[in-house]
Amino acid sequence: MEKEELKILAQNLANPQGEKGIEIGEMMNATNISMTLESIRTLVINEGQHTLEIGHGNAGHLKSIMSLAKNLRYTGIDISETMHNEARKLNKEFENQAEFVLYEGKKLPFQDSTFDKIFTVNTVYFWKNPVEFLNEIYRVLKDEGTFVLTFGQREFMEKLPFTEYDFTPYSNSEMEELISKSLFKRMKMTEKEEEIKSKTGNETIQRIYTILTIKK
Repeated sequence: MEKEELKILAQNLANPQGEKGIEIGEMMNATNISMTLESIRTLVINEGQHTLEIGHGNAGHLKSIMSLAKNLRYTGIDISETMHNEARKLNKEFENQAEFVLYEGKKLPFQDSTFDKIFTVNTVYFWKNPVEFLNEIYRVLKDEGTFVLTFGQREFMEKLPFTEYDFTPYSNSEMEELISKSLFKRMKMTEKEEEIKSKTGNETIQRIYTILTIKK
């Protein structure tokens, strides 16, 4: 891919827009699905709980969440109007249990201690003030709640040609240090490895990623 194409890809991975954004949203859902499902499994969602997903994309995985237990509620939040509209369109069957919220990416527009479970996959690279944002997540999470943060490790991310444009990659130790600066107190780290199709072509690549299970 040419430099300009890589820039456009990077921009749409951060904030999908228009027809190209819809296409990239579908591609992200496909390439990230195993990370997303592992993150959902790690949350251990139980009956009657309310889950927040930060950066839901097209939310093609919502059915997997709703099948886990009875009386679940889901809130998805995203900065992309394109993904907000796509997620609502693709998940009409869950409109009584799920809501999608468009926001500016800094403050979470919810009351303190709203959610039992919170998760986010492949969004941390785009957070402008990560410690402040972690503290926002802390604020809206219930005291006994669980927050799962999943990200591709720096060594893997730096091999991808588009991550030089507005991505901030993290190693496990860098992420650990970041979490320690926030209000969160406890953290468990799990590493995973998988073979995926590249976002820039048809070749397969080995992805190494980390799931952090974080508690107050």
